[in-house]
Amino acid sequence: MAKPLIGVSTYLEPSVRWGVWDLPAAVLPAGYHRLVQRSGGLAALLPPDDPSQASAVVARLDGLVVAGGPDIDPERYGAEPHPLTGPAYRERDAWELALIEAALAGGTPLLGICRGMQLLNVALGGTLVQHLPEEVGHDGHCGAPGEFTHHEIKPVPGTRLGGVLPEAVSVPTYHHQAVDTLGRGLLAAAHAEDGTLEAIEFADGDGFVLAVQWHPEAGEDLRLMKALVSAAGSL
Repeated sequence: MAKPLIGVSTYLEPSVRWGVWDLPAAVLPAGYHRLVQRSGGLAALLPPDDPSQASAVVARLDGLVVAGGPDIDPERYGAEPHPLTGPAYRERDAWELALIEAALAGGTPLLGICRGMQLLNVALGGTLVQHLPEEVGHDGHCGAPGEFTHHEIKPVPGTRLGGVLPEAVSVPTYHHQAVDTLGRGLLAAAHAEDGTLEAIEFADGDGFVLAVQWHPEAGEDLRLMKALVSAAGSL
């Protein structure tokens, strides 16, 4: 039996240097594809494309991961930019939102990671906290530049996430934004000790749609990705 094919969205960077070359490149931290592979799936990296192609791409996948990355353009959820919100990556926003919409429309199992959780929420009409208060930000959500920190999350009993992670766990994390108002049909599936939403999922439990604020690709716990691969393999 063939392993499920899991697509993972990527960054499009204007300048990446390797060897004697300095060129635009579609890139992704290796932790993502390695996590898919270690969890029993085949990884396919998805560079940004015309949003009109998203349905055709997702139709060839068994599962989709929307990866972490830069802040979402606040225009997408009707907000003015906070002074500490990062620059807009509108091409990536448009592409990944189209991927999410295609996955939801087609029933393709979906896992959002960090930015991916925020995009899922925005895709369904939700809003974001653009910058966590400094006293919260220094309490475990964001480490030093380029370094993950860890904090505990508590899954909500009775949720899909609670079935995958039934106990409180320490997770790798790096973010300064978070979900604020939940999008249509979504419910909270985990919280940090300070109340920050750490996971969301569909309230009706129809299909595998789950997103987390932390970075499982930076840790050793395979349970989340194994759950996605299992759902993808059962279609």
